[in-house]
Amino acid sequence: MLETAGLWSKTSPLMSQAENFDIEYVAGLARIELSEDEKAAYSAQLGQALKYFEALSKVDVANVEPSSHAYAVYNVWREDEAAEPLDVAVALQNAPAKRDNQVIVPKVVDDA
Repeated sequence: MLETAGLWSKTSPLMSQAENFDIEYVAGLARIELSEDEKAAYSAQLGQALKYFEALSKVDVANVEPSSHAYAVYNVWREDEAAEPLDVAVALQNAPAKRDNQVIVPKVVDDA
């Protein structure tokens, strides 16, 4: 959504003039109401963040392989081993509501 607003693109005027962006527009995207003091504070903070992103965009990453973690992450799960099941009373002891050895939960899906 922010890309469509042009807030983070390298050619965005916000990136070259980080202090001169419409904080009310950004607050509208977030669906929040801000006081004048909050607008001033958040505008300064967001301006600093945009300047940092601008500095990051200048870093040469042509030979850097994309990754989602700084270090390689491998499957760290334990082996799946069969074990004795929990006793029904133990399994239901923290349930907020129960009936006939089942947890009662609120309905979250309407009839289609």
